Amino acid sequence: MEPESSSSIEKRSIADDMAKPHVATQDVDVAAGLTAGKEVHFTPEEAARVRRKIDWHLMPLMCILYMMQFADKTTLGQSAVLGLLNGPKHYIDQAQFNWLSTVFYLFFLGFEWPQNLALQYLPVGKWMSFNIFVWSVALLSHTAARNFGEFFACRAFLGICEGAITPGFMIVTSMFYTRQEQTQRVGYWFLMNGAAIIFLGLVAYGTLHIHNDVLQAWQWLMIITGVITFVVSILFWFFFPDSPATAWFLTPEERVIAVERIKVNQAGVENKHFKTEQFVECLKDPKTWLFFFFAAISNVTNSLSNQRQIIVAGFGFTSLQTTLLGCVDGAVEIIVIFCTVTSATYWKNGRAYSGFLAYCVAILGSILVNTLPSDNRVGLLFSYWVSITSIAPFVVMLAWVGSTTAGHTKRLTTNAIVMIGYAVGNAAGPQYWEKKYQPRNHVPWLILSICWAVSALIMLATRFYLAWENARRDKEAHDASYDDVYITEKQADGTVVEKKVDKAFLDLTDIQNRDFRYVL
Repeated sequence: MEPESSSSIEKRSIADDMAKPHVATQDVDVAAGLTAGKEVHFTPEEAARVRRKIDWHLMPLMCILYMMQFADKTTLGQSAVLGLLNGPKHYIDQAQFNWLSTVFYLFFLGFEWPQNLALQYLPVGKWMSFNIFVWSVALLSHTAARNFGEFFACRAFLGICEGAITPGFMIVTSMFYTRQEQTQRVGYWFLMNGAAIIFLGLVAYGTLHIHNDVLQAWQWLMIITGVITFVVSILFWFFFPDSPATAWFLTPEERVIAVERIKVNQAGVENKHFKTEQFVECLKDPKTWLFFFFAAISNVTNSLSNQRQIIVAGFGFTSLQTTLLGCVDGAVEIIVIFCTVTSATYWKNGRAYSGFLAYCVAILGSILVNTLPSDNRVGLLFSYWVSITSIAPFVVMLAWVGSTTAGHTKRLTTNAIVMIGYAVGNAAGPQYWEKKYQPRNHVPWLILSICWAVSALIMLATRFYLAWENARRDKEAHDASYDDVYITEKQADGTVVEKKVDKAFLDLTDIQNRDFRYVL
């Protein structure tokens, strides 16, 4: 006698129903509404076609937005060499400039948990669109700022709104892609940080050639980037999907394939109900805190993004040369991220190793910047570019977080904790770039090296812990607790129909589901 298929659908008596474990429809994943009780068959070619369709509709929008997000928050650093600090009408000094970098991340930090709650309860695409619109207005408002308090308010709103984007993208990537595909997709949208540096450098170069007695070059930079971001917010509102279960560009049949395709993740798509038990589990999970400390320590060094123009200018380059050389920074970042995420994807169980190697290269660059003579401008510049490899491991870790966490509330909570760590590191980072250390910044570069070394060790420790947990689960007896779970639906004619739900779509956490194995 053949065992009952997991996709079978049967009408049962009430007594029979009571004998089977049932869950409320609201407690299961949204994917269960599409696949429960259905025989789903599709070929690898059909799955690949759906994946390509998803790529064509998601990746361009995600890449454009991530480019503008990074460009917008680093306009402050670019403005430093466009007259904001030393122009004919400058309104802030170096200490206030550093605090404006910190303010962004303090408000990012303060609103990260509310932003993630909103991502749980509200349509993901629409909520991100609203935040993009508000921050475009905040960016344009920089143009009218005339004192530290006004710049403070603009940066605060930028921090609040941009806190929705990276966790939103992490959730969307895990909704639409398998764990094998996620690292590369996260890499694709994150490497747009490099494209943003090139874009911002070219725009800044253009603003230096605008001769206007009313607006300075840095103000034109804010206007141009703000208008582009406003347009992106409109595109997101109308074209970005909230989940594969409702994606406008997929047919009903393709939506089923889209969610069945990611069943191998054992993590489902989403659930709009906050589950306290998943929140508590997240706080007790050791890997949550490994991810948190990695995000915090590794991003202390992210202050390079706002200091890069000042650093390169300190090597002896002019404002015009510094602006154009920033484009090379972006190209290096694109190449480094692409190579690292490709390595992490195709090097079996090699995520931590790829990140570790990138950190080793970055530390070498930092040591060279600190030891080469001041008159070796070219050597210092190339050493600085070598240190940019430090950005790549964080990209690998972002994808790793999504690939090793299941249960929608737990996943959102983990994302929030990771992004809080990100904000803590970024808020602390600008404070050690003091004027007394310029132009060589020996102490800041030493701090960078230490943070990168510690971050590399945390990546290896995370891999060790996850490998140990996988080995422990391999030795356990099979847990059948969730193998035979049903939901009931009342049909239009009043008939109660019972549908068996696949374990992958029960919105179980990675700890509840003992079949879950952590990718390494």
